[in-house]
Amino acid sequence: MRLDQRGDSAHSVAMTGQQDDFSHLDGTGRAMASVARSPQLTVSVVAGMGIALAWLLLGAMAVRGAVSRLPGADVPGDAVLEYLLQLPLPDFLARFFALCLAPAPLRASVGAQGGALTAMWLLMAIATMLPSAAPMIRTYCEIADTARIKGEPVAHPLILVAGYLSVWLAASAIFAALTLAVHAFVSSGQMLDPLLGIAGAAALSIAGLYQFSWLKEACLEKCRNPFSVLFANWSAKPIRIFRLGMEQGLWCLGCCWALMLVMFAVGVMNVFWMALIGLFSLVEKQTAGNLPTRLGGAILLVWAAALLVVSA
Repeated sequence: MRLDQRGDSAHSVAMTGQQDDFSHLDGTGRAMASVARSPQLTVSVVAGMGIALAWLLLGAMAVRGAVSRLPGADVPGDAVLEYLLQLPLPDFLARFFALCLAPAPLRASVGAQGGALTAMWLLMAIATMLPSAAPMIRTYCEIADTARIKGEPVAHPLILVAGYLSVWLAASAIFAALTLAVHAFVSSGQMLDPLLGIAGAAALSIAGLYQFSWLKEACLEKCRNPFSVLFANWSAKPIRIFRLGMEQGLWCLGCCWALMLVMFAVGVMNVFWMALIGLFSLVEKQTAGNLPTRLGGAILLVWAAALLVVSA
């Protein structure tokens, strides 16, 4: 009889979602058990710390770049960054920053500089794009909580985030290769000032025109409404959730890859434009209708035309 009552009690807990009694544990144990029972809290803390760390590293890198740039080579915002405190860096971070900020290849191998640039672009993606993925992560957590309350197995939300970031890692490698190509042209002397202006206008034009494309609209629709995709492809298998995260990452990349090209026109390490692009992506994905998207595209196209006139 007691066993039956115990089984009924366990079934009631599973159905109502009530947590187990952790009173027999010490304070640390109760805290860890509570975190384990709340994957949404875990993923929120990990993602929040990752975003904060990415901004911290990018900010420190931007300050180091503003201080080390030669006169006449400043990018917008350098005048402000030069007055910020430049903290001492560990050797590995100083080397990492040097590889990312070098206007021409250093004595290090192309692989080392390419790896550093890939890490830099991934930091930019985490800082600017991961916040806009918060609705998708929150939606997954809500579906997972419902499944867990019913006693069904679920994959941890961090697996979804890992799949999402794996897409941006691949994209970061492509952007890093493009950065190396730009560095090579600049260091060879073939990229003269008029050509730099034309190249910047081309990047702005691509980003502006893409804002009006059907592909942008389709990707944006998927990013705005993650529930249908997550619910239709729900699985308890971690590998399938990882692939689902990759799918969501591809939709996000489809929304924002052209905006990342703007960084080549304003300066790859322009932290102010990073923040602006991240804020615009967040607003764009949270706002119904196409007004922010079309307005952003129009501004980019006008900017590109003005840059062409100035460079002519």
